[in-house]
Amino acid sequence: MSSKTTRLENLLEAVPDALVGMDQEGVIRFVNHQTESLFGYDRDDLVGQPIQTLVPEYLWEVYSEHREEYFADPRSRSMGLDLELIGRQRDGTQFPVNITLSHIDTGDVLLRISAALEVTKRKQALENAQRMTAIVENSNDAIIGMTLNGMVTSWNAAAEKLYGHSSEEIIGKSIALLSPKDRTGEIISTLAKIKAGQPVELLETIRIRKDRTAFPVSVSVSPISQEDGAVVGAASIPREVIEPRQAFEVAQRIAAIVEGSDDAIYGGTLDGIVTSWNPAAERMYGYPGQEIIGESFDVLVPEDRMNEMKAILARIIAGKTVERLETIRARKNGTTFPVSLTISAIRGADFAIIGASMIGRDMTEQKEASEASRTRRPWSSSAGKPSSAPHTTASSRTGTPRPRGSMATTKKSSASPTG
Repeated sequence: MSSKTTRLENLLEAVPDALVGMDQEGVIRFVNHQTESLFGYDRDDLVGQPIQTLVPEYLWEVYSEHREEYFADPRSRSMGLDLELIGRQRDGTQFPVNITLSHIDTGDVLLRISAALEVTKRKQALENAQRMTAIVENSNDAIIGMTLNGMVTSWNAAAEKLYGHSSEEIIGKSIALLSPKDRTGEIISTLAKIKAGQPVELLETIRIRKDRTAFPVSVSVSPISQEDGAVVGAASIPREVIEPRQAFEVAQRIAAIVEGSDDAIYGGTLDGIVTSWNPAAERMYGYPGQEIIGESFDVLVPEDRMNEMKAILARIIAGKTVERLETIRARKNGTTFPVSLTISAIRGADFAIIGASMIGRDMTEQKEASEASRTRRPWSSSAGKPSSAPHTTASSRTGTPRPRGSMATTKKSSASPTG
């Protein structure tokens, strides 16, 4: 063979398909390694043999007819599209193949390139994919595909109907566009579970339509895995919750109250991760919602009070409430200030405790007023002379930490955590 043919053989050797080269008489001139693996022959056993070695003799007549039609008008075409061709391995085993003819100019030699593939498996995979696509497209449920970073990759007709966004508008955008701003942490935690291969089932939450109206949904999210088991994405099926309309309206009213409250109101998981944050909390602590949601409560607690937060969450997990706890908290700028906290359990639909809700009130002005009043108060004759050491409280505006263990020894005038 010419050097041109040799270079072509080297190129074809790198192709992952089984390739066979033959001349116009049907004599095999070249096979690659994949052909050896698929048919069970050694290369030297095939070169110089007729092509019917790999194609059963009872199909050779039909095969030859198509072969001669091809050489009369050489161009790339597939013989497997109109004929169910059969390949034959060395041990006589027969199996379906797809054969494609391609014309390659090599001077006076035409190479007959046969790409031998297992058609059944490929057809089955294609048919399964087509069926799944039809099911998704015609489903009454919204079905959304996304990456592990929350980027939308697929969007069926029901999703468009539910949210109002067309696939052209939403594909390539963040799934966070469909959620209220105060639920960003929810998306982060859901995708974290998906990355770990854990499905999320029947999560009751709130979503946002294109027209910015909010509505309740029950969402199930499952991992999308490759053949090797690696998780590469997520499939989400949100269903609008129609029946508890009254409960949803109540939830909307409560949400409006929370948003308009002068008290800081924020929620978190039982692990101490912030999941919701109202405007008053932003004003009191200095953190905007998008910055604090998904972070730990620890950023709000002075270093010497970390054990206090653990004790609070332990009481919540035990089903108890912490009422009017006077303590110290830290702002974003590092300053500390006195607060009064009331912490309650957040329960799911099955009444299981799933988080904690905190209501915080800045007590700085009250402490200042109390100290000023005490300074102006006249001393009675029976009270004796004032002490030379000024009286201070652990929760004063100086931010001085309470002595260790003070949660159990708070003054009677300040309520301690109660059940």
